[in-house]
Amino acid sequence: MKVYSPGTPDIMMRFFSKYIWRFSMDKKEIYLTFDDGPTPEITSFVLNELQKYKAKATFFCIGKNIENNPAIFNRILVDEHAVGNHTQNHLNGWKSDTSRYMNDFLKCDKTITRFNNKTIQQQIFRPPYGKIKKSQATALLNKGYKIIMWDVLSADFDTSISKEKCLQNVLKNTKNGSIIVFHDSVKASEKLRFVLPKVLEEYAKKGFQFKAIH
Repeated sequence: MKVYSPGTPDIMMRFFSKYIWRFSMDKKEIYLTFDDGPTPEITSFVLNELQKYKAKATFFCIGKNIENNPAIFNRILVDEHAVGNHTQNHLNGWKSDTSRYMNDFLKCDKTITRFNNKTIQQQIFRPPYGKIKKSQATALLNKGYKIIMWDVLSADFDTSISKEKCLQNVLKNTKNGSIIVFHDSVKASEKLRFVLPKVLEEYAKKGFQFKAIH
């Protein structure tokens, strides 16, 4: 059983205040994010569901997956979602020296630029596994990147929990301004197919807008 909290504690947000954990709580807006794609098994499903609600989201893409699935990546852009850097090879920052980590980040940055037909690229980054060293974070911030974390973790990646538990993780912790983490990966696909339509329906009924991160 993995150790994590579906809702990020306030003390952690305050301690790592240079990272972005959530947005303004004054507006009925939430920020759906999808890590690890694009993948043919699930990303198109996600895009179709978002389209039903005219919802915008943010996709933190792995560079090698962009290279392997350029048509799906292009659809993310055409549908006007935001795209962020998630490293080229999904590196764990705690297990990588800063030089290697930054080189992998730069490879992903170049991959996004190469396949991006838009003139403006969002300078946003999410560390794989949420694990990043201070030296790595400092280097990214110095490049003008925003490090996007989350205050709601769906845990769709966790094979030990049910799809119903995954849904409750989101419903019990989401509030105004929340950044919610999903994964458009094969591993998470079964839970995501169950949870995402229900989350979109629930919060649309409550009058929330689904925003992309810029």
